[in-house]
Amino acid sequence: MSTDGQAVVAAVRRVADRIESERDHLTDLDSAIGDADHGGNMARGWARAVEAVEDLDDPDPATVVKTAGKTLMSEVGGASGPLYGGSLVFASTELDEGITPESAIAFAETYLEKVTDRGDATVGDQTMVDALVPAVHTFKKSIETDELPPLEALAKAVDAAQRGVEFTVPIRASKGRASYLGWRSVGHQDPGATSTLFIMEALLAVAQESLDGDDFESVDATSPTIPDEEATGE
Repeated sequence: MSTDGQAVVAAVRRVADRIESERDHLTDLDSAIGDADHGGNMARGWARAVEAVEDLDDPDPATVVKTAGKTLMSEVGGASGPLYGGSLVFASTELDEGITPESAIAFAETYLEKVTDRGDATVGDQTMVDALVPAVHTFKKSIETDELPPLEALAKAVDAAQRGVEFTVPIRASKGRASYLGWRSVGHQDPGATSTLFIMEALLAVAQESLDGDDFESVDATSPTIPDEEATGE
């Protein structure tokens, strides 16, 4: 297996472990505004994804991501399967030539595009998009404009996702089952945005390990406190 392929398999394992460890927390968040199944569905789906990618024979990054995505589509119930899994499958083609700063940006942008298309959501709807949009735009800007190393850019993207998660708490849900609650959805953290953050944190941890554990203690990870439509270009 290629080095990049090994790193992506390791990332799938790390994501599965993190989601499993946060299963109850995600369930509690979803209990307040949804069907209380996000934790269980995601944990099951990622556990099956680990099994699927570990069965691959000498895979490349794109194949690993595509396999994980297809597994999530078949194993995760409700809207989450197509949102998380289907978007991974579509974005996986951006990694056909391996993992580079350019392909990582293209992957992130394509993933975000498919999530927003499939979920018909924008910033402020209290969905996973509220974490994804600031994260993807921060990652892209950090590399292309600020010329930061990819690991530092990813650390800033994770911080941006965290701020996006926090942003979901005081707003009213406009999409998904939470939207049925109307103003009662205000004050609740979105479970999809939260699981998205956990996934990104797991990816960052694997990236650090794969690149000899670069020191991130000095990183000043800052991003806009509240993502807005003008900043994202939507």
